Amino acid sequence: MSTDVVTQLTMDFPELAHLSRQDLEDLLSGTNYFQAVFHSLPRVKAIYDAQAELGNANESIAKNNLALQEKLYRLRSETQDAFNEAKNLEARWQEVEKEQREVYQRFTPQFLLMRLRHSVTAQDDISERLATAFIQRQSLGSSESQSGTATPSGKEIEDFIKEFKEARKIYHKRVIWSDGWSKGQVEWRAD
Repeated sequence: MSTDVVTQLTMDFPELAHLSRQDLEDLLSGTNYFQAVFHSLPRVKAIYDAQAELGNANESIAKNNLALQEKLYRLRSETQDAFNEAKNLEARWQEVEKEQREVYQRFTPQFLLMRLRHSVTAQDDISERLATAFIQRQSLGSSESQSGTATPSGKEIEDFIKEFKEARKIYHKRVIWSDGWSKGQVEWRAD
């Protein structure tokens, strides 16, 4: 075929422009000839080279991935273990936080004031029991004195007065603290 004739075929495939009409007909009818010409085309060679290069790169990546596979599985396992431990620690943290709130609850101003009021009542009961016990000993002593037994000595009376005064002193201090705290005159400090 001459190069003077420009056809759509020669424009699309300039590599075939040098073939004669007979060569082109043989190309269409003979599969082996078509394959030989087709594979000799520079565009086809470039595509096959690129495909081979991509195949080699893919194979290299696959080998690299296989080499890293064990390490990645181990890392995944370690990460899962670390995640599970973090979840367990988070759950434990919530338990400890709850315990801490319960412990701190005993040191809130309201709770401490309640305890102070209970101690006021308990201290009042202690001093009243002291007085009642002393009076009962006195009445037993006076009934026994009629039968010849002596009344309590001055030492016993002094000991009772000292012990009773100390119990009442503690009671009144607690009452003052409780009243002051209730009225906001006493400042609570968490030193």
